Amino acid sequence: MSPRGYRLGRRQSEVDRTRSAILAAARQVVTEHGPAASVGKVAERAGVSRITVYNQFGSKERLLEALAAGVAPRSDGAPAASSGSDPRAELSRRIGQSSTAWSADPSLYRRLEAHQGWTGKESEHDRALAEMLGAHDQLRPGCSLKEAEDVIGILTSFAVFDRLHKGGRRSPSAVAEILMRMAGEFLALPSQT
Repeated sequence: MSPRGYRLGRRQSEVDRTRSAILAAARQVVTEHGPAASVGKVAERAGVSRITVYNQFGSKERLLEALAAGVAPRSDGAPAASSGSDPRAELSRRIGQSSTAWSADPSLYRRLEAHQGWTGKESEHDRALAEMLGAHDQLRPGCSLKEAEDVIGILTSFAVFDRLHKGGRRSPSAVAEILMRMAGEFLALPSQT
C-alpha cells in the first residue's frame, strides 16, 4: 500500500480561499466597527477560528495592513520615463485612477485611513512621476523632486479625495478635475490647449 500523496496545489487553493474569506470578513467588520474590531469578530464572520486568522496574518496589525494594501488604489506600474512620455497625461491618469478607486468604498477607507501607505510602492511611483515632470520642465521654479513627490502623494490620497467628494455629492471625475487644477497650481503644469 503506498502512502497518500500530498497535493500542494489543492492545499494552496484552500489556503488562498481561507485568506480571501478572512479579508472579506475583515472588510465588513472594519466597515461596521472600525479598526478597533476584534480578531474574534473577524474570525466569526469568516467562519474560521481566531488561531486561523493569526496563522494567516500573524497579528491584528498585519491583518489590517493586508486589508489596507488590498483595498488601496494601485498603480499599474511606475510611469515610463521615456522622452516621448507625457507626464501631465500620466498625472491625470493617476489622479483619475485613484479618485475612481477611492469612490468604491469610502466608509471602509475612512476606517482604514491610519493604515494606508505601508507598502511604500505608491511613494516609488510618486517619485518616478515627479522625476518625469522634472525631466520635462513641468515643475514650478524652485520645486524640488521631493516636494513634487509629496504633492502627488497628497493629490492621490484618500483624505483629499474624501474631502472633495463630499459624501458622494461630487463625482469621482469632478474630484479628479479639481485635483488636476490643484496640481497645476502646485506644480506649475502648463495648461492644455
